[in-house]
Amino acid sequence: MIYLNGEFLPLAEAKVSVMDRGFLFGDGVYEVIPVYSRRPFRLAQHLRRLGNTLAGVRLPNPHSDAEWTDLIDRIIIQAESADQQVYLQVTRGVDSRRSHAFPRQVRPTVMIMSEPLAPPESAECEQGVAAVSAVDNRWLRCDLKVVSLLANCLLRQLAVDAGCVETLLLRDGFLSEGSASNIFLVKNGVLLAPQQNHLMLPGVTYDVVLELAAAHGLKYQVRDILEAEVRNADELWMTSSTREVLAIVALDGRPVGDGRPGPLYRSMFGWYQAFKREVMHGGRNT
Repeated sequence: MIYLNGEFLPLAEAKVSVMDRGFLFGDGVYEVIPVYSRRPFRLAQHLRRLGNTLAGVRLPNPHSDAEWTDLIDRIIIQAESADQQVYLQVTRGVDSRRSHAFPRQVRPTVMIMSEPLAPPESAECEQGVAAVSAVDNRWLRCDLKVVSLLANCLLRQLAVDAGCVETLLLRDGFLSEGSASNIFLVKNGVLLAPQQNHLMLPGVTYDVVLELAAAHGLKYQVRDILEAEVRNADELWMTSSTREVLAIVALDGRPVGDGRPGPLYRSMFGWYQAFKREVMHGGRNT
């Protein structure tokens, strides 16, 4: 079941005009919200990021937080799986002609759907994953979660072509993020995270990792990270709402550290799984 412009209907019956600006220009925004035991995780933070992105692209928010919450809850209830990923998308809607300028009257296209949420494979969690690096050639507003993701897709495909899981992005000699994740590194027992700015997406899981580090006394720094620091890290991690926390054990064919998930990753992985059990599945607000 999918929600589209005021209707709940089967996915196969959902139709969008070819004149929709999301189709023609990628003129729209999106959010992905993990759901555990039919409870959306950190919904307020996701809706805040959605609102910030809508404001950033000058598209009025079509719903209040209460209305979004009601629609998302109705989608969650109708899905078969208790653990889900809810995808919502808002475009600038249909125009009468193909023009770069905004329509004078905007009628947003709003879509919400749900898919089962599968946790990372146990082998990935235990053994780690491989990554490649590339120049970050995306636009300069990576903090906005927009649907025009061709650059991200091309960068991610570099990893797929190399038999890897993720592409680490480097801009002007500094780490920004992954093609579909945030990146952390560990050096000399200190967790390092790139500071949030317009060149990276403010990740909800990124926030959780830093909160867990603070709660468990793990030293961390949030600052600009040089490419040389990435290539000489003791540990590298990738994080996202759907991939959770994974250790990167090889970068561009070279081992990270000793080529195995490091001790601080194992600690963070354990803390994160406990957090899932107690907060996400347990339903506590945090």
